[in-house]
Amino acid sequence: MSTLTINLTDDRLRALQKLSNRLKVSPEELVRLSIEDMLTRPEETFQSAMDYVLEKNNELYQRLAV
Repeated sequence: MSTLTINLTDDRLRALQKLSNRLKVSPEELVRLSIEDMLTRPEETFQSAMDYVLEKNNELYQRLAV
């Protein structure tokens, strides 16, 4: 596992600490989870294509579900 160091303004650090306290996790864990979420999220183009296909075929899916 590797370590990454980032620079935050004092205001941003306070906001991160406040949010992490509210969520009952450490600031480091909150940042790590946020990065994990961004890295595992489907790419925007894939998401757009998926949304288009689902919307376009919605009526067909409704009929097939019955």
